[in-house]
Amino acid sequence: MKKIFPVGKLPLIILKRLLKKYSILDKNVIVGPDIGLDAAVIEFGSRYLLAKTDPITFTAKDIGLYTININANDIVSMGGVPRWFLATILLPAGKADAKMTEAIFSQLSNACKKLNISFCGGHTEITSGIDRPIVIGQMLGEVKKNKLVTARGAQVGDAIILTKGIAIEATSIIAREKADALAAKFGQRFVSRCKNFIKKPGIGVLKDSQIAAKFAKVHAMHDPTEGGIATGLHELAIASKVGIMVDKDKIPIFSECRKLCDYFGINPLGAIASGSLLITVAERDSIKVVSGLERNGVKASIIGKVVDKKKGVTMRENGKLKNLKIFERDEITKI
Repeated sequence: MKKIFPVGKLPLIILKRLLKKYSILDKNVIVGPDIGLDAAVIEFGSRYLLAKTDPITFTAKDIGLYTININANDIVSMGGVPRWFLATILLPAGKADAKMTEAIFSQLSNACKKLNISFCGGHTEITSGIDRPIVIGQMLGEVKKNKLVTARGAQVGDAIILTKGIAIEATSIIAREKADALAAKFGQRFVSRCKNFIKKPGIGVLKDSQIAAKFAKVHAMHDPTEGGIATGLHELAIASKVGIMVDKDKIPIFSECRKLCDYFGINPLGAIASGSLLITVAERDSIKVVSGLERNGVKASIIGKVVDKKKGVTMRENGKLKNLKIFERDEITKI
């Protein structure tokens, strides 16, 4: 019997095989596709061009704001600045109308303006086979050659810093998709607060990246998304060919997030995590980076360290060290 993949990311071992087998790279591709790498890097004169594409499929509410920030985060995680955006907008047959279409265009435009990004092209169509709008974004950005950062750069001995807290995007999505049931259980004010996680603490990490770079030499950054912080840590380890050890008690979880995850019986470590940024720096610089982030309004925590690859990816919980689970199916797909 053939194995059917669950909703979520393609299993990493299969994705890695396909990328190795089918990627076509010329001499101008400085960084091509691989596990944990957030964007392609292309030779572009005196700078590097950064290129990324990502869809929004988990929610249709505020889809424009999600699309811009999720795509921009991958450019930011390479040390770059997002500059140009194109969108493929797929609208559901039998449901699409002028109001739905303009709402999406308006959201994309407004989100681009806030980040000084040009909304410069794409494609729109009404299509069968979907029950909600889907937007596939393509973000282009640029970075000075000496400022490029990738997820390949983590070094043994580095401290691992996490900004804000985990499952910010998951908290916002769950509140939007399950608003009525949650309002009946926890009240409308709680639901509104969770919905607003998209803006506060926010799912963008441009500020996080730029501040961290001011206070130390950043070795690696990674934007954890589907599969949560746990999968993001595995991807970082794979990209850098290192091991990782984190302390569960040091991973910040918002009280709203914990309440939602407890209510639905899901693990916040495996819930979609856009809004936080993984940063590795030399241990001697870690306190300076955390202090700099917090002085500039970005909460940050040292959650672990980079270790030898032979030690694997582990988490300390209740005094015991165990392998950190990888979530190939994002936890929010269970609800």
